[in-house]
Amino acid sequence: MGNALKKPELTETDYLTGEERAERKSEYVDGEVYAMAGGSARHNKISGNLYVKLHSATRGTRCEVFMADMKIKVETHRAFYYPDVMLACPQGDEHPLYRSAPCLIAEVLSPSTANIDEREKWFHYRDIPTLKYYLLIDSEGRHARILTRDADGWLEQTLDENDIVALECEGVKTTICMDDLYERTGL
Repeated sequence: MGNALKKPELTETDYLTGEERAERKSEYVDGEVYAMAGGSARHNKISGNLYVKLHSATRGTRCEVFMADMKIKVETHRAFYYPDVMLACPQGDEHPLYRSAPCLIAEVLSPSTANIDEREKWFHYRDIPTLKYYLLIDSEGRHARILTRDADGWLEQTLDENDIVALECEGVKTTICMDDLYERTGL
């Protein structure tokens, strides 16, 4: 029986260099690269709604909000992802291609990405020490969940129609509700 050929591992540096020139975005996990699927108009509107809400809340602070094109580096898992929305308050975390110390990450779930967002990414994201909030927003119906880190670990809350969730990240204070997320989406 012959020996299997081992596929050469792509380094993080090679991935980042290639990603700057790539026509389509890809995510990187432990030496492997995975092409990303495109999003729907509703997916984009949901992301945009959250971006606008958070961007408004960051005025006058050092915190920044990114939507879709800024990568998150998860050091402990040798991974780079493109979260749909990310809130980061950089202090020494100012790489031009990625952030590694976010306070909030939001993923808009679609049928093709929900399993990855709810399992693989959550498994990786929860190891980011600065992460306080992981928000999962359904693009097919009015359904959202938020995982919040407190002193005892992670708490999960399903948002009901009348829930208002308070978010606080290094001086950024805001609230979100279902109407904020789903405005002008047809849902």
